[in-house]
Amino acid sequence: MIVTLFGESHGPAVGALIEGMPPNIEFDLEQLIADMISRRPGSGLASKRKETDDVEIMSGVHEGKTTGMPILLLIKNQDVRSKDYSFLPYQPRPGHVDHPINIKTGGAADLRGGGSFSARLTAGLVAAGSLTRSIIPEDWIIETKVGALGGLEGEEGIALAEQARKEGDSLGSRVDMVISGLPVGLGEPWFDGLEPALARALMSIPAARAVEFGRGVNAGKMRGSAHNDKWGVDMSLSEGADGALGGMASGAPIHVRITFKPPSGISLPQETFNQISGMMEELAIKGRHDPVIAPRARPVVEAVARLVLADLGIQGGYIDG
Repeated sequence: MIVTLFGESHGPAVGALIEGMPPNIEFDLEQLIADMISRRPGSGLASKRKETDDVEIMSGVHEGKTTGMPILLLIKNQDVRSKDYSFLPYQPRPGHVDHPINIKTGGAADLRGGGSFSARLTAGLVAAGSLTRSIIPEDWIIETKVGALGGLEGEEGIALAEQARKEGDSLGSRVDMVISGLPVGLGEPWFDGLEPALARALMSIPAARAVEFGRGVNAGKMRGSAHNDKWGVDMSLSEGADGALGGMASGAPIHVRITFKPPSGISLPQETFNQISGMMEELAIKGRHDPVIAPRARPVVEAVARLVLADLGIQGGYIDG
């Protein structure tokens, strides 16, 4: 199954094209709406950009069922404020893709709000992931939560994020995910293994900086005698065992942590080179941005994992494709 994202942050619309979805699959419109609401901006620690994120299904679905043809999902942009980016491309924002993509395209890229690299495009990911709910077996369970904000959990993390927002700054964060109930052996060799496929997809989420599985970086401090998970009665594994071995599901839950950098778009003044004046100058960004990524990234992480599992399930014959 192939998912292609399209659109720009301040263009007419964003969306996703899904190819390889099996035919005769019913999808839950109410669940699609709920999934989109969980990601959209406009409240709490999210950007104050107001988008309804209504999804228009342009092709590939007839009378509530998939046809087997490509599915085009369209999400119109309704609340753009392009004047906030009038300083581009001559004074690129620190920590943003403005300069690399401007050079790569010879000045042709739409840089407003991050253009095609904006987290706005994750709306298409969530919409695509929602449609795969109907083909993934019910006992394949994906659970996600905000793990930490600025290294702190719970109310302490929320308070720290609010403080950063009031100061015009931003904060790093983490999303934790547990995938359970997968059949032993799900996953393909090497690049299409469970962990490689998940890692590649999760690292494509804007601002992702690290993906850890199981004991993660702490495994580098351990001995094999402590790290190895013994096979118990009926080939069961103990709590905390690796959920994938050799790229295939082991029967234990898969524990994943996805770390996100602080959002680069902050209103706190920063210095950056002005290509017109030829001098380093202060830049204060006026756009509407998230002070922290994890709360809105959580449903994106879940959607991406769902897409990967659906694809591996079809490849391995666990899902009728």
